[in-house]
Amino acid sequence: MIDLNHGSGTVYGGTITGGTATRINALIDGALIGRYRRQAPRDYLGGSRIGEPCARRLVYEIGHVPPDEGRAFDGTILRIFEAGHRFETLSIGWLRAAGFDLRTERRDGGQFGFSAAGGRLRGHIDGVIVDGPDVGIAWPALWEHKALNAKSWNDLVKRGLKVSKPVYFAQVQLYMAYMELAVALFTAINKDTQALYHEAVAFDPAEAQGLSDKAVEIIRAAEAGELPPRIASASDFYLCRLCPYQRRCWEGAP
Repeated sequence: MIDLNHGSGTVYGGTITGGTATRINALIDGALIGRYRRQAPRDYLGGSRIGEPCARRLVYEIGHVPPDEGRAFDGTILRIFEAGHRFETLSIGWLRAAGFDLRTERRDGGQFGFSAAGGRLRGHIDGVIVDGPDVGIAWPALWEHKALNAKSWNDLVKRGLKVSKPVYFAQVQLYMAYMELAVALFTAINKDTQALYHEAVAFDPAEAQGLSDKAVEIIRAAEAGELPPRIASASDFYLCRLCPYQRRCWEGAP
């Protein structure tokens, strides 16, 4: 029999609520935040961020500018990120079981990816499907995965990747360009129901070139210590309200 009457006191059964639950969650979030802060900051523009519409925000990001007070990543966001990786692992297993030859890492265990602009622009892809069943896609294909809540997933199903998720659309276009792939299979899982959505995305050379040019301009601005124009004329623009650099950006406006 396990002796539960030791340590800090007697352990009683029942649901943990109130102060105890709050303390446990604070410990978990503190551990996640500590681990995140110990990671080396990126010294490059990530391909997954190139679709961000505000060039100034991207310059702040790659310049390691601290977010406004109280607007850095918290435990909730970090838990969402980690859960997304777990859902991705599930989808990988399901696709492989269905006969798709999905490769997610190199022989040395590293991620597939690319580096350009002297290493200042980089991307790490979720995977490449090199062969698989006949589903109307010519293999090989880039594979990109996202885990979305029900509202976001339903909007994606309704409107498609380019309209519903332009940041993700830009990501797969840039990745296809640098990985020299003509098509991408974008998979999204509904985190609430585990329903799956798949969309084939054709490579658009003009779109990819525009994104590559945008990346060069952002990197140039960051290296020169310059800030691109604001995306809006007022700080209450919806993208500005969501931005972790809102106060910094608008100090001394106009």
